[in-house]
Amino acid sequence: MRISRVPAGVAAGHPATVEAGLRVLAEGGNAVDAAIAATFASCAAETILCGLGGGGFATVFSANSGSVAVIDFFCAMPGLSGQVPGPMVPIEIDFGGVPIPYSIGGASVAVPGVPAGCAELHRRFGRLPWLEIVQPAYDVAHAGAPIPPPQAEALRSIAPAMILDQGGPAYAPEGRLLEGGGLLHHPGLDDAFALLASGYDEFAEYTAGLMVDAVQAGGGVLSRKDVEAYQPISRPVRSATLGGRHVCGRLDLNRTLPTIAALPRMDVLTRPERAVALGRALQENAHRPEGLGETTNISVVDGEGNACVVTHTLGLGSGVWLPDLGIHLNSMLGEGELLAGHIHPGDRVHSMMSPLVVLSPEGDLDLAIGSAGASRIRSALLSTLIAYLVEGRSVPDAVAAPRLHVAGQLAHLEPGYPADAADALAESGFVVQQWEQTNHYFGGVSAVGRTGAAGDPRRGGHAHVL
Repeated sequence: MRISRVPAGVAAGHPATVEAGLRVLAEGGNAVDAAIAATFASCAAETILCGLGGGGFATVFSANSGSVAVIDFFCAMPGLSGQVPGPMVPIEIDFGGVPIPYSIGGASVAVPGVPAGCAELHRRFGRLPWLEIVQPAYDVAHAGAPIPPPQAEALRSIAPAMILDQGGPAYAPEGRLLEGGGLLHHPGLDDAFALLASGYDEFAEYTAGLMVDAVQAGGGVLSRKDVEAYQPISRPVRSATLGGRHVCGRLDLNRTLPTIAALPRMDVLTRPERAVALGRALQENAHRPEGLGETTNISVVDGEGNACVVTHTLGLGSGVWLPDLGIHLNSMLGEGELLAGHIHPGDRVHSMMSPLVVLSPEGDLDLAIGSAGASRIRSALLSTLIAYLVEGRSVPDAVAAPRLHVAGQLAHLEPGYPADAADALAESGFVVQQWEQTNHYFGGVSAVGRTGAAGDPRRGGHAHVL
């Protein structure tokens, strides 16, 4: 029996991001066209999370062939020129009342990949002209966009990295940080998108020199050689089974798919048993410590059944900006949890991002899903997938359902988490920490599936089904 068709729709972290994707779908674009447009729009509307100076991943499902592809356009380690980097700039971020040390500055900047990755997606899968795909982002950058309250709250946590240089006038106009609903506008960013709309090659050539000069002035080693060597990479597609469906994506640093594979058959367990099974799988398959890095996700399905899920990030932001273009460069090298093992110049920095598509046994699309949230990406995705695939909740209900996140022996539970499941976790040896309020700590899922679409309310997300 074949499942009902997934409706066309867009889910993301900001209304302007969703609107850009819908606009391109309405103009005849496919899921990849719309995802690129939404990705670029997010680089104008969600700049505390992402930007043209960051990197990410895309998972693409092609309905005609039934194939899945993963494109890696995450940031790469600089240093091919052989230069020795200067020191990074230490800062302290207040995350939930806990001070967390991070490092920014020119030495924290890795080779960005968002423009190159979107150009590669367009080359391989796109349908509409490039100009039409970039135009919505230009419009958002030109007019500015209101900052959602959850993103304004996150801004307060990471302000030390964001208000440097060109960030000050954008994030703290008149000397005060933006509040929810305030207009976020970056002077010059519309010029950057106008340049990008003229062609990726022209954009890359123009910005390369500016980027190298800005980074090296701040003690970094990013060089022309690093920029010119950067290429998006096709990665192997991995899969795991949950609720009789095939969950497909990449093998990420946080081991999302191996964690799914380690779960027992969840549909035969009681709710408390499912909570304990999930908690143990999260605990036993954990790879790295907690991190803060800000991220966003975009999930798109078109009327032909194609899907594209893009997760991308700026890290915290390095405090290094391209002159007069409103482009903030990433701080990936300042986030220690991403530098697992020894990474050589030209290698990709590791990442916990995990854009996924879920297929039925017959190969039909069932769900396009991804999440923001650094080390909470995995737990956010698994909590949502279990709610949708095992418990049978609608997409909006599954995204909103209270989540469990495990860090060592500590089980973080959102408000409303079932009491019997919380008790079972405690009885199995977890130290239960019950949160009093819903918080963006628990990730930011955006998904489009058979029963609707949802952007995560924890982060001011938005979604629309056509």
